[in-house]
Amino acid sequence: MSRLPFFRALLGALCALVLATPPLAALAQPATGTAPVQREYRLGAGDVLRIMVFQNTDLSLETRLSEGGVVSYPLLGSIRLGGLTIPAAEQLIADGLRNGNFVKQPQVNIVLLQVRGNQASVLGQVNRPGRYPIEVSDMRLTDLLATAGGTAPGGADFVVLIGTRDGRPYRVEVDLPLLFSPGGRDRDVLIVNGDTVWVDRQPVVYIYGEVQRPGAMRLEREMTLLQALATGGGLTARGTQKGMRVHRKGADGAVQELEAAMTDKLREGDVVFVRESLF
Repeated sequence: MSRLPFFRALLGALCALVLATPPLAALAQPATGTAPVQREYRLGAGDVLRIMVFQNTDLSLETRLSEGGVVSYPLLGSIRLGGLTIPAAEQLIADGLRNGNFVKQPQVNIVLLQVRGNQASVLGQVNRPGRYPIEVSDMRLTDLLATAGGTAPGGADFVVLIGTRDGRPYRVEVDLPLLFSPGGRDRDVLIVNGDTVWVDRQPVVYIYGEVQRPGAMRLEREMTLLQALATGGGLTARGTQKGMRVHRKGADGAVQELEAAMTDKLREGDVVFVRESLF
């Protein structure tokens, strides 16, 4: 029996395999679009650690870093772990045990039980105000706000972050909606130890008189008098658009009474009065 069909089939399979295999240059080319690697957490004062050495239970220790970032460890005395990553701290203890001829081949494992050394505070109009640990060194403002449950319904769009940078006082005002616009990642501030974020109340205006729902209302961006009336449910059957008055506080603190058009933009604290129609 002829073997020609068999060899033809084998040759076809080899050709298909060669065509399906990418060239070496393509295999060596690094992948693009991969996410950046996050930097590891660095230990700080107040962090609670559990240090364990494999097959050496007498060297196990649960301790808290002092204000100087130092712990007292058996056989080695005071060791400065503050500012180190967990792998670096494990290596430092292992080197000390090995170089001191205490353990021939130490295998050190550190577990971070409580994060106290790096924290930031969120105050004001958020759902869960308080102090939160900075567990990764590239935590951003949006990450911290998400940890605090996000801004409350009455929270403003602008938030204030205060802290220190390079030993100097630092303050920045951030427009939250802009963080989600194209290029907004560059405006997402990096959070460092000791930062405080303040979320103020959203500005309000007040409307009274012949409207369906008088009272305070949230001042939206670029809100006009017409939009405020719509938010208040519109005019009552006795209300009129004529002669509307806006009471506005000036820079000197004095209140001015202005006659406003429907397209005029309102300011924080404005008080709108809707008159009753005479006919």
